[in-house]
Amino acid sequence: MIELKDNQLIFSFPEVHKHARCSIEFQRTLRIPDDNRSYPLPPGLGSFPLDHVDNLGDKLPEPWKRHGGIYFPMYQSEAMWINFSNNYPFAIKIAAGKVNALTGESWANGIHINPQDYLVAPDQPWLDGFCVAKGLIRQFVAMPLGEGFSAEEQLSGEAEHGGIQIIACPMKAEYYYEHIVKPSEGIMFSGSMPLEEASPDDMGLAPGGLMRQEIYEDDYGIDAWETSASSRCFVHIANSAVYQQLTGRRPPDKPPNAKDYTEAGLPWFDYYSDGEALSGADNLAGLTSVAGKWVQKTQKVLPENNPVEPKNLINLGNAQVREGEF
Repeated sequence: MIELKDNQLIFSFPEVHKHARCSIEFQRTLRIPDDNRSYPLPPGLGSFPLDHVDNLGDKLPEPWKRHGGIYFPMYQSEAMWINFSNNYPFAIKIAAGKVNALTGESWANGIHINPQDYLVAPDQPWLDGFCVAKGLIRQFVAMPLGEGFSAEEQLSGEAEHGGIQIIACPMKAEYYYEHIVKPSEGIMFSGSMPLEEASPDDMGLAPGGLMRQEIYEDDYGIDAWETSASSRCFVHIANSAVYQQLTGRRPPDKPPNAKDYTEAGLPWFDYYSDGEALSGADNLAGLTSVAGKWVQKTQKVLPENNPVEPKNLINLGNAQVREGEF
C-alpha cells in the first residue's frame, strides 16, 4: 500500500509484517557548485509539497493520468535529495527519467544484484544524486526536458519520461526475525502503474556538482527481500510556474545559493558508515554535468556556480566522543 501523508510518501506492507513501513521525503537543498571539486552534504531546507496527481481534476496532463502517483514543484536548476525514514529494512530502487540512479541502466521492474540496482534503508539514510564513483555522487538538479541536460536524454537521446520512479520492497518477515530481531532480542515478532512518456511541462533530473556520499552494498543479500510484495510509484516534477498554474498555489521560495549560505556560517555535513560502498557506474560518470551542458549550449558560465569553502562542517557518522580539557 502507498499513502501520502504530511508530505511523505509512505510504503507499508502489513501483510508481510506489522512493522514493514518506510517513509520517503523529497528535501529541498542548496545546489552545490558544479566545478568538479567534491563537496560535503548540503543541508535539508524543508520538504517539497507533495500532492496526488488525481487532485488536479480536469487540469491533469494526460501522461500524468496514465502514470498516476504524485507530484511536486521545482525551479529550473534547483537541487534536491531523497530522505528515507524506516526501522524495518527495505530495498529501494530509485530512477530518474527511468534511468537507474545507481547503475545508469534503463528501468526494469524488480530489484537485481549484479550490478546492485537498489539501496538498502535504513543503512542508506538518504540519496542526493547519481552514483558516479565510489564515495561520489553527482547531485540531483532539475532541468526542463527537451534541452538535453537530463541523465535520461544524455543516455537515451530521448526526452520521454522525466520525473522520479521508485520501487520499495520490504525484507522477508522470517529474515527480519532471524537476522534483525532475534540477535538484538528487541521487538517481538509477529507474523501498478504503467511508466510511459512525459508531459512537456515535466522536469527531469540532471547530474550536478560532485558530492561526497557513499552508496552501500547490500549486506543482507538479494534473497532477504520480499519481492512479491513490492510497490512502485511515479513521482512527477512540475516546473514551478506550471505548478502555480495547475494548483493556484505559490511554490516554495527559491533556496539560497551555496555562496550566501556558506558565507553566513551555516553548517554542511559529512556522513560515513562502516559499510562497503558501491563503485559507481561508468555510464553515469560519463554524463556531462549541468554546468558543462550550460557552457556547450550558451557559451556562458552557469549562474550562481561560485566555488565555496565549507568551514562549518558537522560529522554525522562519528560516534567517538572528544574528551577535551578539564
